[in-house]
Amino acid sequence: MDLRQLETFVHVANLKSFSLAAEKLFITQPTVTNHIQNLEKELDTILINRSGRNISLTEAGRLLYKYAINILNSCEMAKFDLAAFKGQIQGHLHIYSSSVPGKYILPKIIYKFSNKYPDVTFSFADSDSKNVVDSILEGDTDFGVVGSKYPSNRLNYIELMEDKLLVITPNNSTFPKPNYSYLTIDEIINQKIIFREEGSGTRDIVVNQLEENNISIDDLNIVAYIDDTEVIKELVSLGIGISFISERAAIDDIKHEKYKVFNVEGINFSRKFYFVYHNKRQLSPLNETFKTFVLDYIKETSI
Repeated sequence: MDLRQLETFVHVANLKSFSLAAEKLFITQPTVTNHIQNLEKELDTILINRSGRNISLTEAGRLLYKYAINILNSCEMAKFDLAAFKGQIQGHLHIYSSSVPGKYILPKIIYKFSNKYPDVTFSFADSDSKNVVDSILEGDTDFGVVGSKYPSNRLNYIELMEDKLLVITPNNSTFPKPNYSYLTIDEIINQKIIFREEGSGTRDIVVNQLEENNISIDDLNIVAYIDDTEVIKELVSLGIGISFISERAAIDDIKHEKYKVFNVEGINFSRKFYFVYHNKRQLSPLNETFKTFVLDYIKETSI
């Protein structure tokens, strides 16, 4: 089998598009088609279902995909090990993370990794926990950092750090209690609430904990759904409503009295962040190096 054909096949499978695979590989679409046809001819089987614009793998295609990923990564590993032998570890890492760890945890890890491997570059995708997990399962990335578990036998979750959610409120006379004191559930559900978007780990925890106390999301007076923590904090400080955010996201603002923070009586909003990775996929050598670095960092460092 030709490695270029296998690479083309993997990109078509991941992107579900011949044209996008051509753009990714900097080749023409007819060349992509030719690579796939030659591979199917050599293996005497259909690898890809073509139905209009819909692209999907056949059973044979799914079987080959597993081996193709490992073959390509093994080739990359050989190149990587030879480069490392010559003292040249380089490449580009694309990291997926939910918003809170992306802003308050990953920068420290990337800083440490960059000091050790200065020739590695990074790009970063900020998304909610559910999208990060879906990206791993669909093959868009190999790992990520999330604030909520979505169980799958194809994923391993490693605890990265502990966190807790706080209620943030406008800093005005409506909330005279001192920071970190307690609000009752009634005091919360009677307020206008700014909520995180669906798929957010923060939202999942709030919804689950409220449901355990017999409170439905329908009982809340939600005035906005926002996917950016910084926007939520600004809206709260302007008096639009109250919200729930990570304690780590609030520490600096509390010092400047931008808003107030409270716990909730009878509700435990503690949570954990996780480094999650695909356990049945051979990683590229650079991704494997980063994963190993993160796991070692977790063991050795209290973030």
